[in-house]
Amino acid sequence: MPTDQYVEQAWETPTHEEIVGLTKSHVEAMEALDIDEVWVQAGMHHVMLRTIGRKSGNEHKIALPFWRDPDGVRVVVASYAGHEKHPAWFLNLRDRDVNPEIFVKVQNGAFWSVPDILDEGPEHDRIWELLCEDRAWYRDYQTRCNRTIPLVRLPETRPA
Repeated sequence: MPTDQYVEQAWETPTHEEIVGLTKSHVEAMEALDIDEVWVQAGMHHVMLRTIGRKSGNEHKIALPFWRDPDGVRVVVASYAGHEKHPAWFLNLRDRDVNPEIFVKVQNGAFWSVPDILDEGPEHDRIWELLCEDRAWYRDYQTRCNRTIPLVRLPETRPA
């Protein structure tokens, strides 16, 4: 049953090339402004994640929509619009040697998180089903690729 986080997709999914440009512009706006017009896009609240590149050692920032699980924890989806490969931000985040925790900026705040990666098993499946009741397009993304699309919970581990 959909929740108050329900969003009906009223847009065309951008291409992978478009995603890169859109994300760069979105991150720049998120760093400059704390207004709803920036932080709430297509009816979804967003976070900005900061990771360190597992190969480059460089700082990377990504803007992502989030959904709250039944416990109220923010969840982001490593869908990359159904691309066959995991998005780079997820690969960086998953490397705990380089990213034992990540910085998460939210509208009017920030925190550090030790992400909880759900990439298989009953808990992934449970949260996936609940998420897709509110955001059905993720099911379509899953049909486009052979990988299981990971979910990442972002508990507020410590204040920023």
